[in-house]
Amino acid sequence: MKLIKVTFEEAVPHALDIAIVSVSDKKENEVIKLATGQKSLSVGAGDLEKVNRRKLIILFRKIIFLAKAHKIKKLAVRFPDFDFPNIDDSKQDLAELAAISFEMANFEFVKYKSKPEDGWDFVEEIIIVTGFRDKSIQEGIRVGQIIGQEVNRCRELANTPGGEMTPVLLAAAAKNAVKGTKVQVSVLGKKELRRLKMGGILGVAQGSQEIPQFIIMEYHGAKPADKPVVLIGKGVTFDTGGLNLKPSDYIYEMHMDMSGGAAVIHALVLASRLGIQKNIIGLIPAVENMPSGSSYRPGDMLRTMSGKTIEVLNTDAEGRIILADALEYSKRYKPQLIVDVATLTGAAASALGQHASAILTDDPNLEKMMRELGEESGDYVWPLPLWEEYEAEVKGTFGDIANVGKTKYGGTITGGIFLWQFIKGYPWVHIDMVPRMTAVEGEYLAKGAAGAPVRLLIKLLERV
Repeated sequence: MKLIKVTFEEAVPHALDIAIVSVSDKKENEVIKLATGQKSLSVGAGDLEKVNRRKLIILFRKIIFLAKAHKIKKLAVRFPDFDFPNIDDSKQDLAELAAISFEMANFEFVKYKSKPEDGWDFVEEIIIVTGFRDKSIQEGIRVGQIIGQEVNRCRELANTPGGEMTPVLLAAAAKNAVKGTKVQVSVLGKKELRRLKMGGILGVAQGSQEIPQFIIMEYHGAKPADKPVVLIGKGVTFDTGGLNLKPSDYIYEMHMDMSGGAAVIHALVLASRLGIQKNIIGLIPAVENMPSGSSYRPGDMLRTMSGKTIEVLNTDAEGRIILADALEYSKRYKPQLIVDVATLTGAAASALGQHASAILTDDPNLEKMMRELGEESGDYVWPLPLWEEYEAEVKGTFGDIANVGKTKYGGTITGGIFLWQFIKGYPWVHIDMVPRMTAVEGEYLAKGAAGAPVRLLIKLLERV
């Protein structure tokens, strides 16, 4: 994945192959040819007084989207044009936001496509016109491109078809992703999972011929005595629903059911590349959920690493089962914070639409911080309640905990409540990222994985 070449000039260049970008207070966009022969790409921002951080992200992406649509390879962007009244970011933060947005908008998943005769329509170069030399802008662009690159690598991983992203291949992808960084990867196989009594992971995996993996990533950026942050990512490389088979309309994108795992992999890589001074652990339980003669069944009892039993009422609620073992394993690190990321429930999209992930935590300060960081990063989140009143929903009849609620309501909440049973007493937040699994219209991102919530996780690691 090639980064956009970014250079810096004090004045607008006048080469004919470079389009000059301008921002207008109109809603329409237009590309016109100037008398000099140069192209001008006018991007409509609407009322400039109302441009906020959310709109600015879209505006940056729109520049790349329009350039690609008109096969423009080189752009000149005047940095002072983005000094809007409602934006109080420093120049460095603004440059970082621009670079992230440019890289994300320039990404397309073309791995399995034949290259067109006239090549891909990617933007190749951006000249940042500053009017003066400013090292803070250059540093912001540098950091932003690194972040954008890892978000795109996450998208690449999540978009990969299930036949080419099995649990073993996901483990190999994690090892490949950390090359050149200070992140170390180790992988536990079936023998180790049995020794650890991870009955949740083993139970979900038993219907597939693909061997389950438990991927452990470690980054030590602080003193050994400093408590780590543990990130846990759901790694279901393909989810058929098991014996509770998904309808055909809902099974197509289930190679992306490992998007939480992909986000955790690239958040750790990114933390190392940025030199974040934290100890960070990544845990990705990786399985494939398949229907077969050896599949786990509705009514089965799975004994987890914690010793608690899970009463399986629906084999399509498998993500929470494998996360139960990962949550228990995370306790051995005595973490200062645990965050799990999972495409857990379609109910999250029903509740929130597709512009924000759901978060659940019993810590109001953590909830507030996550919302603030969501706004700052562009990976927006919204809280749902994690109250004791909901616990009766997941109380088992014949086992300790049922893997789905007793009613059809509040599926995202009962998913969170289920996980809470395995991590009570620890600082913890659950991110149900189903709403942000794929990009939606109006975001100016290519179809497919959106790369959430890598940007949120890195902001969180910088803050805690």
